[in-house]
Amino acid sequence: MIYLDHNATTPMAPAVLEAMEPHWREHFVNPSSHCLAARPIQRAMAQAREEVAALLDCEPEELIFTSGGTEALNAAIHSVTVQQPERRHLIIGSTEHEAVRGPVAWLERFQGYEVTRLPVNGEGLMEVAALAEAIRPGRTAAIALMWANNETGVLHPIAEAAALAAAHGIPFITDAVQAAGKMPLSLRQSGVQYAAFSGHKFQGPKGIGALYVQRHRAFQPWMQGGRQENRRRAGTENVLGIVGLGAAARLAKEAEGSGVASPRALRDAFEGEVLRRIPGSRANGSRLRRVDNTSSLRFEGCQAEGLLLLLDQRGVCASAGSACHTGSLEPSHVLTAMGLDFAAARSTLRFSLARSTSAAEMDRALEALVEAVAKFRSLVA
Repeated sequence: MIYLDHNATTPMAPAVLEAMEPHWREHFVNPSSHCLAARPIQRAMAQAREEVAALLDCEPEELIFTSGGTEALNAAIHSVTVQQPERRHLIIGSTEHEAVRGPVAWLERFQGYEVTRLPVNGEGLMEVAALAEAIRPGRTAAIALMWANNETGVLHPIAEAAALAAAHGIPFITDAVQAAGKMPLSLRQSGVQYAAFSGHKFQGPKGIGALYVQRHRAFQPWMQGGRQENRRRAGTENVLGIVGLGAAARLAKEAEGSGVASPRALRDAFEGEVLRRIPGSRANGSRLRRVDNTSSLRFEGCQAEGLLLLLDQRGVCASAGSACHTGSLEPSHVLTAMGLDFAAARSTLRFSLARSTSAAEMDRALEALVEAVAKFRSLVA
């Protein structure tokens, strides 16, 4: 199988499995236990926290381990809203993931919040000027903008937006799930107060993630109960996941500094050949301001579901967009926000690569895609 759906999930690296292995067997003690057998577990968790902090360029104590990006974002939104009950206005991007859209829509419907959803242009880019205009001094409780879009890879101007939020004293939340491990990040320099991450997006295990909370920000926990995570996230820690997340973060940091090539050149060559060889094909989103591994392409006269089936038969795994929308009959809100109509949005495929993706794999994927588009069009002609 040629796997080109790394934005949905990534295979765990062998070194991650190796790091986790002792915690399947001998290191089974509850990490909150006072017995000597808990010490190696506590040390492993502390090391993992340091490894994740090194990848993100933040302090270890600024991280809260969570079940993933969705929990982290819900926790951040909960914290900023319950601490400012007098502020009833939220600003989010129109292309946010459901992990932001969902809780914000709930607050809008059931708690009476007003929500501004910032528009994007045809390339999926948000203008800082639009954000400045949307801010309501003394009323805006939070701004939430994703770092890298999960469907198109488009990058928002996070540093500029966070600086604007800080100038107005507004907490800034970013969904950095699709950015971590794919590009160098410095939370220390970014200006954001809250950032969410998920381990399975960069060769870690599923079911583990982290929420960054800037050290000078107050935090109101979403999950109540025990004293774990410095009283910020109750519940027995997912030791296996935490250790695996730390190992994945270490590998990602090593890859950044090792000179291992990003998949950008392969992606760009693939896109160029697709647009050259397949009539009626178009690229979605900015081709300059995006993460290196993501390509969103649409094919006139085709439907994504049919193309994915034909590609699957040819040994290529891609996607129609977010895994959270698999099976939905609705077009992608990301693509419609960019101005695409129903037919164009439903004809879009996402190809997401890894550093390990080879040129030979991309060549075979290209041939399979050319065949699949031709086959689909012949069937509906």
